[in-house]
Amino acid sequence: MTAKPKVILTRKWPAKVEAVMQERFDTQLNTADRAMSPGELRAALNLYDAVCPTVTDKMGADVLEHPARAKILGNFGVGFNHIDTEAARAAGLAVTNTPGVLTDATADIALTVLLNVMRRTWEGETMLRAGDWTGWRPTQLMGRSPQGKVLGIIGMGRIGKAMAKRCHHALDMEIVFYDAFPVNDPGVPATQLGTVDEVLAAADVVSLHCPGGGENIHLINGARLARMKPSAFIVNSARGDIIDEAALVTALQAGQIAGAGLDVFEREPAITEALKGMANVCLLPHLGSATTETREAMGMTVVENLTAFFAGEEPPNRVA
Repeated sequence: MTAKPKVILTRKWPAKVEAVMQERFDTQLNTADRAMSPGELRAALNLYDAVCPTVTDKMGADVLEHPARAKILGNFGVGFNHIDTEAARAAGLAVTNTPGVLTDATADIALTVLLNVMRRTWEGETMLRAGDWTGWRPTQLMGRSPQGKVLGIIGMGRIGKAMAKRCHHALDMEIVFYDAFPVNDPGVPATQLGTVDEVLAAADVVSLHCPGGGENIHLINGARLARMKPSAFIVNSARGDIIDEAALVTALQAGQIAGAGLDVFEREPAITEALKGMANVCLLPHLGSATTETREAMGMTVVENLTAFFAGEEPPNRVA
């Protein structure tokens, strides 16, 4: 009988998915749910046929240099900027991801932080929990209405389109967007603009839905934040390195923009300290795909990728 491929999960996954992984493969679980060190990741590449990392695992060239055994990285997530794909190719490693299954969950979180920061709902909850609410007042915590405002989307892929759908149909927002490629069907009435800067200048809310890493590192920098309206908000549920957080703090302190809603951060899990004390900033701990249904679907997509790979077939979601 042929031995099952040896697979290691770098973090704790949903129990339903772990059970399937153990059925199909000789699977090492991470029951402690502790992040693996670079040394542990290097060792895993020498001990297992497949390593299944998450966004918390920095798989740079130093980690991927000499994999003696592993042949595939089954990434748990759609984003893979934490993996040096060129180094993976050079090391003979296939890389897969989990697109599609987290579209709605991530768009929901983008909408959540948009409403939180515009309507100041998290400030209200904080006030209540602290026992500081003294009753209704006509001028208390007045936010901004999204209706009739312009939503500017950077990156009109699956999640960008899902965000546009929510904001157009539910909030009656006008949609403009930038994408590196022509988008023939954005799903709702929307105008594609030629540059990121044009979107920033036109929008009342900017929502980021482009990949992180590479040329998108600090795509939103001080110069670009200065192009936004002083009354505008920025929302990021994509990847933290897209925004230069130091520049964002400066822009917020100077009143260059009205506020920000962030579900991802430049140096996760570290958060730029100044952001924590700003009343006009909504912060969430990377909850984009955090629903039971979505995380199980992500895990099962990894299972499908590994199953195809070890059967000698092309994995359905190969990115390198």
